[in-house]
Amino acid sequence: MLARQTLSYPSGRSDRQRISLEADTPKAPSLLKVSSIAIFVAIVQAILLAGHLLVYETLHYFAPPSTPRTATALQITFALFSISFVCASLLAARYYNRLVRAFYTLASIWLGLFNFLFLAAILCWISYAAFVIAHVNVSRSVIISFLFGAALLIGLYGCANASWIRVKRINVTLPGLPKSWQGRTAALVSDTHLGHVRGYNFISRIISMLRQLRPDIVFIAGDLFDGTKVEPKHLAAPWKHLATPLGTFYVTGNHEEFSDPSKYLAALDQCGVRVLLDEKAVVDGLQLVGVSYHTLVNADRLRSALRGAAIEPQTASILLAHAPQNLSLVEQSGISLQLSGHTHRGQVFPFTWFTSRIFKQFTYGLHRLGALTVYTSSGAGTWGPPMRVGTTPEIVLIHFD
Repeated sequence: MLARQTLSYPSGRSDRQRISLEADTPKAPSLLKVSSIAIFVAIVQAILLAGHLLVYETLHYFAPPSTPRTATALQITFALFSISFVCASLLAARYYNRLVRAFYTLASIWLGLFNFLFLAAILCWISYAAFVIAHVNVSRSVIISFLFGAALLIGLYGCANASWIRVKRINVTLPGLPKSWQGRTAALVSDTHLGHVRGYNFISRIISMLRQLRPDIVFIAGDLFDGTKVEPKHLAAPWKHLATPLGTFYVTGNHEEFSDPSKYLAALDQCGVRVLLDEKAVVDGLQLVGVSYHTLVNADRLRSALRGAAIEPQTASILLAHAPQNLSLVEQSGISLQLSGHTHRGQVFPFTWFTSRIFKQFTYGLHRLGALTVYTSSGAGTWGPPMRVGTTPEIVLIHFD
């Protein structure tokens, strides 16, 4: 019922073999890479400092501190908050313990609240200017109390919304679908980001939901792990308790590939999850191809991988790929359906606007590109702030007509 084919490469080695070889030969980070990371961190921190300064100055102008001591305390608080997420991220990359997890979680929550406080600060100045122009006398304290209060409430709503995982049900019709697949269901899980915020209990809840849904097969479209320092075997263990008739299949996302992903792959393999690294599997007549994120984002590598898959156009095929990228190339290869995640649908406003501009209609949902059908999931978890505003977390249940 289940056949497996490893795709060919010009080098004659599979991606799995290459990753294994790289893991056996540790390499020191290059000076260029370290410098690039340092520059990126500096830019992010500068942006956060500037944003926190705006929020502080807004608060100071619209609701002045009652005493100099209060003003100093407020300055110190905002200064510490402005560096909290970067510091927590650097610690999370190296350590995995209760103290670091607590610090990272609190810093992530603050980052989410800051996002809305920043927007509220801008609205404070716009509203104040509008009232002045209209000659309407409204107290500055009233303006900031209303807008900052609304920002905090939205943040609380975002936390609650992100914890409520929905089940999205879709129907898909694929030409050449084997008769044995008609009426079957598949579950799509993506972007759980297991790490310092979402952990063992979170993935156990997802596994429990999957057991209740009873799909015939499960697809994991990458970013199962957040890419920070974790104990992969511990976080992957709940997958041992999921048994589906046709198995569970997984591809890497960009977060797993922040470093050597072999530790994640080994942990999942021990739990019975089939890892597809630029490989094709034939599952009861249905062609299933899985590509790593490393391959997906490079047109030449992806073209070579899909060519090596030897897709039979008369039979339905599914591509499991982390992101909705290089879709024209995928469509030209004869793939019937691509299942992806990555975008989070923007996760929180205003990033929902940015992702829709980058990925256009493929940022979320079921869409077509020529003969190719694409479904992009908003994901089950979160990155950074454990919040969702303007989006919802989901597990997707796909019914094959």
